[in-house]
Amino acid sequence: MDGKRRVLFVKVAVVAGAIPFLLWAHEYGPDPGYCGVPKESGTCTALGCHVGNTNDPKNSGSVSVAFPNGQNYVPGVKQHLVVTVADSASTQRAWGFQLTTRLASNTATQAGTFNWTDANTSLMCSTTNFAQVSPQCQNGSKDQCFNTNTTCPSNMPIQYIEHSLTGYNATKGHTGSQTYEFDWTPPATAQGNVTIYVAGNAANGDLTSNGDHVYATTYTLTPATGGMSIDNILSASAFGGFTSVAPGSWMEIYGSQLASSTRQWQGSDFSGTKAPTSLDNVKVSIGGQSAFVYYISPTQINAQVPSTVATGSQPVVVSVGSTNSPSKSIAVNALEPGLLAPSSFAVNGKQYVVAQFSDNSFVLPPGTLSGVTTRQVKPGETVVIYGVGFGPVKDTGGNDIPAGTVVTAANTLAKSFSMTIGGQNAPLIYAGLAPNFVGLYQFNVTVPNVPNNDLTPLTFTLNGTATSQTLFLAVHN
Repeated sequence: MDGKRRVLFVKVAVVAGAIPFLLWAHEYGPDPGYCGVPKESGTCTALGCHVGNTNDPKNSGSVSVAFPNGQNYVPGVKQHLVVTVADSASTQRAWGFQLTTRLASNTATQAGTFNWTDANTSLMCSTTNFAQVSPQCQNGSKDQCFNTNTTCPSNMPIQYIEHSLTGYNATKGHTGSQTYEFDWTPPATAQGNVTIYVAGNAANGDLTSNGDHVYATTYTLTPATGGMSIDNILSASAFGGFTSVAPGSWMEIYGSQLASSTRQWQGSDFSGTKAPTSLDNVKVSIGGQSAFVYYISPTQINAQVPSTVATGSQPVVVSVGSTNSPSKSIAVNALEPGLLAPSSFAVNGKQYVVAQFSDNSFVLPPGTLSGVTTRQVKPGETVVIYGVGFGPVKDTGGNDIPAGTVVTAANTLAKSFSMTIGGQNAPLIYAGLAPNFVGLYQFNVTVPNVPNNDLTPLTFTLNGTATSQTLFLAVHN
């Protein structure tokens, strides 16, 4: 990569958030306009900052972009992109790239926005004539960026994402290939096809213009067609998978084009102890109320039902940006309890409940699950069992803990609850929402004195109604 710094002088005044002349070394990332957009600067070989020809057949490399859901986009829905620069030559041992997105109908118009997801990339904002630029990155001045903002100034509508100095240094010395990752949010409304222009540099790392291999390519992304659809809705499948839900319980929504990214919530999505109602601009409503969105993917969304949703048949709608799916209804009951009993705990056609010891091993016949420590529980031992959909709770002040809240206080079920193991009442040490979780109930239960049996029945009754699950526990003294 060229270590010499180019200077572009412009006849403009200094404005806040801008650099009135460009002073940018390529180990810090290239100047704007070097990824092959028509009527811009071509690639770095075109200007001569790197000697040679772009995509020279004598070189054995490439630049590529991996898209999470194929070459399409849902308006306003964020995608996580991965750029790979590859070259088999052992001399190539420093790696960089630049990428931009433009409307296919007008390549001078920016299509969507970029955001770095780590310190290895930086956002380059520019005026349409490149007279002013604003390099922005996670490490700020350490990587010679103007600031750490993730949005471009309003007078700089053109955006590029490229390697930062930190990213360059992280790849230097590696051979074969290197990757860079970042987020792209498409335009909020469908704007027709979007063209992605990307250039990659497999450099030799001597910071001169010689010996580097530059590659460039384009991709065309089309707006998603066919529209979103909801095909089925169940309560949490690992907790019974019922065809109805309850306030505070969890639902799994299955369909198509429900999101363009795949992820679950993380700490930064929360506002204090409040769970998010949107992930990457994907939202869910039930009965007109916002659900709390835990997981999104193109074909499945997991969300918690709000506490105040009414009982009866209620419509569920998925929203992606400004686009809404057709609604699909599900029955909402006042209670819809289920204990954690996934298919992985089904042995020879018998469904075991997930019961856990304090050492994190599980109650199952020994050797039942490969790679998992299991043993039978002895009468008198206490195990922890989890559930969902058990209704309201009361904290020490007599207050309920609403859905979408990280539990920070001890609490108890508001409705009457009992559990039997082997037909005998099982003492409950704790029965309420699990601390530090959202919408997960915890039952600390002591196994009564029952005969040895790897298929000891476990049942519970909530508010006078017996469980609909058929569950077993392995007991052996």
